[in-house]
Amino acid sequence: MNQTEAFHRRIDAALHNDQLRRNFRSALTGIMARRAEQFPDDAQLQALRDQARAVRANALVRQPELLERLERQLTANGIQVHWAEGPDEANAIIHEILARADATSVVKGKSMVSEETGLNHYLEQRGIDVIESDLGEYIIQLAEEPPSHIVAPAIHKNRREVAELFHRFHPEIPYTDDIDQLTQTARAILRDRFATADAGISGVNFAVAETGTLCLVENEGNGRLSTTAPRVHIAITGVEKVIEKLSDVPPLLEILTKSATGQPITTYFNMISKPRQPGELDGPEAVHLVLLDNGRSRIRVDAELLDTLRCIRCGACINHCPVYVQLGGHAYGTVYPGPIGIALEPQRIGIDKVGTLTSACTLCGACGEVCPVRIPLPTLINRLRAEAVDGLRAGATVRGHGSLRKPREARLWGLWAALYGDPTRYRLFIWLASRLRWLTPPWLGAWTRYRSAPRPAARTLRELARDEGFRDE
Repeated sequence: MNQTEAFHRRIDAALHNDQLRRNFRSALTGIMARRAEQFPDDAQLQALRDQARAVRANALVRQPELLERLERQLTANGIQVHWAEGPDEANAIIHEILARADATSVVKGKSMVSEETGLNHYLEQRGIDVIESDLGEYIIQLAEEPPSHIVAPAIHKNRREVAELFHRFHPEIPYTDDIDQLTQTARAILRDRFATADAGISGVNFAVAETGTLCLVENEGNGRLSTTAPRVHIAITGVEKVIEKLSDVPPLLEILTKSATGQPITTYFNMISKPRQPGELDGPEAVHLVLLDNGRSRIRVDAELLDTLRCIRCGACINHCPVYVQLGGHAYGTVYPGPIGIALEPQRIGIDKVGTLTSACTLCGACGEVCPVRIPLPTLINRLRAEAVDGLRAGATVRGHGSLRKPREARLWGLWAALYGDPTRYRLFIWLASRLRWLTPPWLGAWTRYRSAPRPAARTLRELARDEGFRDE
């Protein structure tokens, strides 16, 4: 089954799941409303967006320099830095760290980069017990599903579905679909794991080069426990998360939390700069940072596609996407769904593998309008559509460039360009089309699967205008 067929099957399954669509509509409507409440003054919002964009753009332009500075500062602080080109290398590094520490159990905070590498599966295959400590991640871990959203991984499930899942895996706990009681149940289950885990793994929201500080944004406290209770803490993040100065954090944090969940601020903001120091009573004995490239350097060399890497993973573009709300994240079949996934995944994985994703966009522009760092997502998606079928452009930077090009379709578009590019040929074509309209085929590919084939009018617009007394200029 090719990528197009697989994508269409996932779409069909999502569109026929009425409960799934109700879940998404209910959740996303609330998130969008809360976000709007946080930005009552549009002028202030636009100014904050400009500031956040400038911070991220500066960091990307100076990324090699800032990454070197980050490594020096982290090393001076006592944090060990590891570099990984791809997922396999990142997973192997983490496994080696755990093996050296004789760690067999891991408590893990939410990390989309670890989803890129398939870290949980990799470690479990090697006898290491991994439990997700974020409530949403814990839910989908029980369900053996990937995240459906980059901020709210279990957004596709309602409280009754979660209650049934908890009861199935923890039958000793009385069944309830009360959200507060479900949360308390998860907290009771996870509390012991924080205390007994050999190591903790987390993501990173921002890595500050100036001070060698790893910033972690969260609401549940699980991130703080995952990074302080176990004796070893391993953080993993993409190389694009580096920023220059500590003073760059406040505007990013403000617009991240408001854009992601409609909160003025998250409950917890963790700043990790060192392992436990002599005389301190808590904190990990060792801290490691794994910096993953995984195609990011290749994206960065393209002056236009570089904008993709400004993303701060707030999920606002996903929340406002009319396609995502109908399909949910699993239909995309990639780690990152929604508009940011459509822009990032074909670059990261290759157009030849997931280029069909670019068709899951109406180009309505909603994602670009809400992006807190002003990523021009519709422009990038349109560029990738062109990359998918353009077999002529030299110096292409996107992996799998031109792999979705269809010779017959290309010839038809070439014919269209020849007809519409010359006035004489165009006039002759529409005259013939109106006279031979009865030859219009009833089937015009996927367009006519749900629509009637358009048929040319009996007379051309030029002829009708001439009858009304209008003359050609």
